[in-house]
Amino acid sequence: MNKDLLKLYPHDLWENFGHLCDAPHPSKHEGEAIKWMKSWAAEHDIKVEQDKTGNLLFTIPATKGMEDRTPVILQGHTDMVPQADDPKFDFLKSPIEPIIDNGWVRANRTTLGADNGIGVCASLACVTTPGVKHGPMEILVTIDEETGMTGAFGLKKGFVKGKILINLDSETEGELYVGCAGGMDANFERKYTTMPTPEEMKGFRLTVTGLHGGHSGMDINLGRANANKIAVRFIARAIKEFGACLATLNGGSLRNAIPREATAILAVPAKKATAFKNFAKKFEAAVKAEFSATEENMAVSVKAVDTPAKVIRTKAQNQFINMLFAIPNGVLRMSDSMANLVETSNNLAAISAENGVMKAICLLRSSVDTAKDALGDRMAAIAELAECDIELTGAYPGWKPNMESPILKTCQSVYAKKFKQEPKIMAIHAGLECGLFGACYPDWDMVSFGPTIEHPHSPVERVNIESVGKFFDFLVEVLKNIPKK
Repeated sequence: MNKDLLKLYPHDLWENFGHLCDAPHPSKHEGEAIKWMKSWAAEHDIKVEQDKTGNLLFTIPATKGMEDRTPVILQGHTDMVPQADDPKFDFLKSPIEPIIDNGWVRANRTTLGADNGIGVCASLACVTTPGVKHGPMEILVTIDEETGMTGAFGLKKGFVKGKILINLDSETEGELYVGCAGGMDANFERKYTTMPTPEEMKGFRLTVTGLHGGHSGMDINLGRANANKIAVRFIARAIKEFGACLATLNGGSLRNAIPREATAILAVPAKKATAFKNFAKKFEAAVKAEFSATEENMAVSVKAVDTPAKVIRTKAQNQFINMLFAIPNGVLRMSDSMANLVETSNNLAAISAENGVMKAICLLRSSVDTAKDALGDRMAAIAELAECDIELTGAYPGWKPNMESPILKTCQSVYAKKFKQEPKIMAIHAGLECGLFGACYPDWDMVSFGPTIEHPHSPVERVNIESVGKFFDFLVEVLKNIPKK
């Protein structure tokens, strides 16, 4: 643990976060973090249960004089998105290395896991920090939120007893969230056969690197480049203008992260190799100019490699590249009802062509379920034209705002009184688990808030230290003001 974290406020929150960073917890591999949280519960004599899905539920009695308050649930998710600048970093074995940097905490060349580690650790700190008053309280910690909301999907009726849910997975201090987007995965797959590479061809490796990436919901409106779309754009031109042949293709990795890197192996007629390399330089200059405001470190390059022995047959190659080119990416529609809110978007998250199988994965998001479904139909139409199989899976609902929510009104009042300013009431273009919770527990009154976290799902993720203290103080004051039963 970085001992400097223990000097930060609030102490118990940051101490918990240091322990969490020491316990590897990427999505679907949260075992070490769960083990630590169970040991924390035993140390503090707190009852903890684990359901069949893997979610943890801590039950904490009310503090003296608060027994008559409405039971409340603090909620966050255990897992983090594993993204690193160092390709050798092993998220299953290596601890995250938090670094204090000019008022922020970041990690050493990896995602930090402040999303949603700070929220989880804040909920635990409410139990141990002296002076915190609260009514009957549960802490619900779900698993695998980032790659499919597995924990929220698996939550069963009756497991949780509380009536008010406070989700701690938002990422801008001073904002109260009352709605979120729903989502759906589009999984494209097609088998292909290869042919011997034509004679008199030279091999080249295309690489797209240096992009910022980011959260495919929170950052989709920032105008950042998608490495997969840049690579496909290059390849399409190379096929058309130089007769290039595609051997392999790989880009992106996680459905909810904007792709930062992509690579491909191409074969190009030897007599056009010089012209091809000149084209690559011009292409790089063009896309860097297009994205100069958002991707100052973008690099697109080709390097001579051994000529591949086989390439993808022409029809399958062209259909696949055309399909990837046609798939929409980025913001597709802004909300009519809330200013500056993205309504519908798509992230072309991962693409590959190797070992006889072509694949693409997209994450579709929308706060309007019918728009999400229509986008899924659009994806299916594109797949059909390309003679590609598609599965639309993992659909989850959005969370419809309730502006008359009692817990929202409590939070508004507490924030205004404590900080002498009104909080912003927001919806988020990301998949909070609240949408699924509402389907299972329709009577829950829900709100979401958190500290200021920048660039989640990327190696430059960071959390503002001052905002963490302010967020925790607000949470403590809200717990103190939970209404009576």
